[in-house]
Amino acid sequence: MTYQKRLTGVLTAQEKRLFERLNTTQKIQDYLDTLPINFETKGETYMSPRRMIAAKTAHCFEGALFAAAVLAYHGQKPLLLDIRTIPKDEDHVVTLFKQDGRWGAISKTNHAILRYRDPVYTSPRELAMTYFHEYLMNDGKKSMRAYSAPYDLSKFAPEKWVTEEEDLIWLVNALDDSRHFPIAPKKNVRLLRTASKVELRALQSTEWPEPRKRKA
Repeated sequence: MTYQKRLTGVLTAQEKRLFERLNTTQKIQDYLDTLPINFETKGETYMSPRRMIAAKTAHCFEGALFAAAVLAYHGQKPLLLDIRTIPKDEDHVVTLFKQDGRWGAISKTNHAILRYRDPVYTSPRELAMTYFHEYLMNDGKKSMRAYSAPYDLSKFAPEKWVTEEEDLIWLVNALDDSRHFPIAPKKNVRLLRTASKVELRALQSTEWPEPRKRKA
């Protein structure tokens, strides 16, 4: 049995209708863009696609899992790419896809940066490095340090990550422990220039306001 059929077999009728409708990467991204960011106001979460659909909210990891599941439903490989940062910043996870020999990415984020990538890149590294100059701390420090090899979720049964009701901490750890590649030699990293003021202003543009920052 193909992975596509195995995944289809664990979905509800409602989930199948949603997955069927999202039959292009653009439609998957458009759907994710309608969901408010998961600010984890009640504690950290790592929801499966099933739980994410019900909650109607997602952060980058949850959005990436959902996009990978939909791609698998349509017969494509469910691939993740992990972008690793310095300890003070947070990693970002996107879903890789390939069309006509070129790589693209689906991304759930709250910012004007680190978003969807059209399939114009010749390798996962070329795509990953497009996020480098966008990955900034508030003080202007560039924080991206490594990226993972494409991480294939089809090594796991669909029940373990598509429809699981528990938080997928094990999968976060497995992705984090997978093979990563440095962006550049350490000598080059020490020479990185801080971002300019106009670049830092782009960090202030967000799609969804954080609930904890709203006025009473």
